[in-house]
Formats: sequence, structure tokens, C-alpha cells
Amino acid sequence: MTARTHADRQAQATSGPVLIPEPRLLEMLPGMLRLPARGTIAELSNPREDDACFLGAQLSDSLTAATGLRWNVSRGGRWHAQICLSIDDSLPDHGYELDVAQGSGAQTPVALRAHDMAALRDGVQTMRQLISQYGSVIPCLHIEDAPAYAVRSYSLDVTRGRVPTMAWLKSWVDRLCLYKYNQLQLYVEHSMMVDSLSESWRGTSPLTSADFVELDSYCSKRGIELVPSISTFGHHYMTLRTRGFRDLGEFPEQAERPYSFIERQEHHTINVNHPDAFALSRKLIDSYLDLVSSPHFNIGGDETFDLGKGRSRDGAGEQDPAHMYADYVQRLCQYVQSQGHEAMLWGDIAVEMPEILSLLPQDVIVLNWLYAPDITEDKVRLVADSGVRQYVCAAVHCWNSLLPHLDRAWRNISRLARYGLTYHAEGFMVTDWGDYGHVNDPRMSIPAMIYGSQESWKPGAISVEDLDSRISILEYGDASGRFVEDMKVACSGVAFGWDDAIHLLELDDGRGGVNRDVLQAVNAEGATLRLDDEGTASLSEVRRAYLLSRMDAIGGADAADRRLDEARMALVRDAPHSSPTRAMIIQPWLVAIEGQLLFNACGRMLATDGNIIGRHDPAAPALGADPGMPGAEELAEGLEMWFENYAAVWRGVSRESELRRIADVVWALADWTRSAQGRES
Repeated sequence: MTARTHADRQAQATSGPVLIPEPRLLEMLPGMLRLPARGTIAELSNPREDDACFLGAQLSDSLTAATGLRWNVSRGGRWHAQICLSIDDSLPDHGYELDVAQGSGAQTPVALRAHDMAALRDGVQTMRQLISQYGSVIPCLHIEDAPAYAVRSYSLDVTRGRVPTMAWLKSWVDRLCLYKYNQLQLYVEHSMMVDSLSESWRGTSPLTSADFVELDSYCSKRGIELVPSISTFGHHYMTLRTRGFRDLGEFPEQAERPYSFIERQEHHTINVNHPDAFALSRKLIDSYLDLVSSPHFNIGGDETFDLGKGRSRDGAGEQDPAHMYADYVQRLCQYVQSQGHEAMLWGDIAVEMPEILSLLPQDVIVLNWLYAPDITEDKVRLVADSGVRQYVCAAVHCWNSLLPHLDRAWRNISRLARYGLTYHAEGFMVTDWGDYGHVNDPRMSIPAMIYGSQESWKPGAISVEDLDSRISILEYGDASGRFVEDMKVACSGVAFGWDDAIHLLELDDGRGGVNRDVLQAVNAEGATLRLDDEGTASLSEVRRAYLLSRMDAIGGADAADRRLDEARMALVRDAPHSSPTRAMIIQPWLVAIEGQLLFNACGRMLATDGNIIGRHDPAAPALGADPGMPGAEELAEGLEMWFENYAAVWRGVSRESELRRIADVVWALADWTRSAQGRES
């Protein structure tokens, strides 16, 4: 791809309206339409389909936000209206047409026609984006549009440490609506206030039944289907550590082990042969099922790593794990279907053991999650060839890190969108996870969420550079079009990340020895740590080996810090100075950058701690002296001061939830740096 300047990108993005997603057909016409100070928006649709004229009200609100003027909203064709919204079922499925015209030949200056109410909603979002840029003087144009994927879904993790506030959830729904998503799945493991499961959800600020009912209504008005999504099989780490339910797990004897971010991703599977197992799964389904109006239900079913390795072996007979899995999933899906809902499940286990695909109940939808940035089409083709229905599921790549991995997200999302179309996937989903305590601020997901909006609507239509510029302009109000590029500079400044801190801390089994389950998980993520032949390597030796495996990154801490400083200045420079939301836009980025600078300093200090690598160890790359590097006490205090800022930002968008677990990690790092100082003195 030819390198282009910021000016080139800005010129491209501002030569016409900046619309996300890009319409199938956009024809610019001569002239500009000047809307009057007082006008009417008329909905010609069936009143039962939009009883409160919500779509008209959305447009009126957008005009007020852009111009300060308030328009009237009416229903039916008896009012003289400057903007008319109508249903025309002769248009293609999911399609709409928008005409903005001027002069006496135009019966209605702005006419939006759509195949159905869902398509009308999408057309209204296009009109809202036009109003946000042009106010009441809009370019004349003709648009014909329809999405590549009928279902454009977003899955949000609200359970792995962070439970959002209702205000933030509603703001996120508004954003999903603006960018034409039509489905939201709220993923829950233990953070739902289910009767008789208080030992599992206590201390998590759980969502209540009233929260789900309220959010379902909010989503429905905005044309978004809120789908229940709850773990019913795997990912029961918190529940299976309780005294009341630990006996239902594969490894009840491990329930007293110290809490571990890493182990919570590994040990969590229900013993399917326990006589009370299905009753627990059914209770979780029943608790969520009637709270929302969706016809779908996601039973989870992913990452059942322990299946057949613990207690379930005793009652398995001749069954192998694949058939044990298929039998339990069949029961779960059949129960959901008996309650009048379509069952969904995550597809990783079935894809890894393809014989399961032929054993799934009819009409189940497999959510085929494939998060590798350079994913191939093989597993999409595998499910398609089996005849099983599927959504293809990409990711925003924000987990385990203070700063997101936007380049990985784009590569993953853009590839998978193409593969899904090739193999006729029914839907496209973007997933947003919070592994390792959900340290990532949810607002960091906005650019990648918009990547998913574009690629699920019209894959391959524009380059990522152009899209970044459009996001900067439309979402962040940065007329220069550089804001997302500034973000990417920050994202490249990680030398020692949150995941590194978790790995190093949790290699300790709580007794000063090596946690072998964590060691195995860390190796699975790309490290090559080994115990000696007798399995007696010390914790310090294993941690030393881990740091050695990360020395290329840690050795580049100085360059990483320079990128973080550059990004910090650029984000402040390019943030819209006139916007009342400017502080909210840059706040999470500035706090994350400050934290990452401190974590980089921690990595450097740990790497030069004589008890781990040692300054004169010939196996360790020389880091060299850094007179600007903070001392141990200064670094420890910096971490503790930073956490107070981080906690305040957390509470702005999230409930208290499990913020204390983030604190434990930060304070452990602070204590570690102080102990390093003691060894040096």
C-alpha cells in the first residue's frame, strides 16, 4: 500500500460525508439542502412498529445536538414534513434508500425509504451521521444501502472482574445503534444475582434481574436484540470454588487454592456425570431466560478444558470427551429449545473435535470464534461443510492489557468478515473480553468495535488508514483525522505488560514454589519455561527464565517509553478542544499511558534485579545504565498513586466489581520493587 500523509487521508475523508459503515452506493448531487429552523419529521410506518416515533425522535435529538434547534415529530402523511421516513417492502431485504434534494421538484427534501423497520433504523443512523457533520445544511445526495451480514452482533464480557454501570451500558447501546449493530450479547459467568448462588456472586456488584429487564427495553427501542449469554458448562471457576457447589466440579479438591487470574481461565468445568450438574445449568438458564425478549439463548459451552480429566472419568464408562461434551450440550440445547428459544453455543470445542458437529441438535447456531490476527478460513469452511449454522466471531483484542492491540483487531476482523461471507455465515460477531481482571477500560474498544461495524456491513470497502481517519473525525471529533493513529502509537509502547505482571506473580503457588498449572498456561502463550528433570527448579529460577524470554521487549523499554510520551502529547493535541466530552475522550488513554510507563519501568527494574537476572549475567542482554529510571521507592509510590487515578476512572464507567483484585496486583508490584531496593542496598 502506498504511504500517504495525514493531509491525503483527511482530504479523502472530508471530500464527502464521513459515514461509517460505508454505504453500498453513495452518489453526491449538486447543491446543499438548507433545513428550516423549525420543521417536522414524519414517520409513515405502522404505529405498532414504532409506537413512540422513536426513530423520528432520534433524528430530532441529533438536530438539536448539532444546531440547538428542536424539530417536531409526527406520524402519518397528513403533516407537511421536511423529513419523511417510510416503509417500502419492494426494496431489497435489509435495504434502504436515502435522498437529500433541493428545489421545487423535490416533494420531500429528505426522503428515507426502507424495506422494513430494521432497515429504516439503519437509514436513520446514516442521516444522524450526516446531521452531526453538517447540521442543518446538508449536501444533496442519493444513497442505496444494505448490509453484507443480516446479523451484526457484539458480545460484551460483564463478568471477569468488571461489571459496567447501567449508564455506561446504555451509552454503549447508543453507540452500537449509531454504527448499525443489531445484536448485543451480555456474557455472564457469576456476576448475575441468581437466587441461592450468593456465594458465587458476592463481592462482584452483580447485575440484577431488573437491570436486564431495563436494558432489554432500552435495546429494543434502538433495534438491538439483547441475547442472554451465560456459562452453563465451562467457565465456572468462581461457582466451583464455593462450599455449596464445589462438589459439582471436575476438581473439587482444588477449590481452596489461592485465587488466580490464569487458573480461572483453566479450571472451571462442571462434572457432567454428577447427578446435580444439569440442575445447576438449568437454573442458570432459567434465571436469564425470561428477563429479555430475544428468541435466542447462548449457553456458552466453550473451553471445557477439564472435561474427562477429573471426577467425570469415574462415570464416563466408554465415553470419550467428545461424546461426553456432545451429550451434555444436546441436553442444554434441547432444554433451551423446549422453552421456545433458539440455542447458540461457542464453537471452539466442536471445531477442535469435529465429530461433535454431527451430534449437535438441529438448528443450533455455532458461534465460531477465531481470534488470531492472521486467521485462515479453514475452520469457517469446516463448520460450513458440516451444514451447521454459524456466526463468525472476531475480537477487539483489548484483553490482558492496559492498552488495546488495534492492529491485531483490524487484521482479525477484516479477514474473518471476508471468510464468513464466502461460507455464508448467518452473522458476524465482535467479542470484547476482560481476561485477567478486565483491567482494560471498555472505552478502549471503540475503534475496534467500529472496525467490526464497517467490515460486517461492507467488507473490504475502505482501507484501515481511511477508516482510522473516519473514526477520528466522526467518533472523536478530530478534524485532522489523526486521533486513532495517535492511539496506535500508544499501543506500540508496551515493553512489560499487565499480562507479564500476572504471569510473574502467579507463577508462585502461594507457598513459595512453582504453580505448575500457571507454568503450563504461560508456556501455552508462547514462553518456553522448563523445570529441571527432577521438577525441582525454584520459583526464582522460573521467574528468571520468564524474564529472559521477554528480554527483547523489556530491552526496548526506552523506545517504548518514547512512543508513549509521543502518543500522550499527540492525543492531547488532537482531541477536540471545543468538545464538552473532551475530558472523557482522553481521560482513559492518559491514565492507561501513565500506567504503562510505570509497568515498563517495573519490567526494567525486575530484569536488572540481581536475584532474578542480575546485571552481570552473561545470558541476559545488557540493558545499560539509565540515569532517568526511577528508584525503587519512587516507582513503588508511583504505582500506588497511579492506582488511585485508575480506580477513579474505573468507577466512572463500572461498578466497584472486583477492582480490589487489580489493586492486589499493583500493590504486589510496588512491594516487589521495594524488596528489590532492599537487595541492592
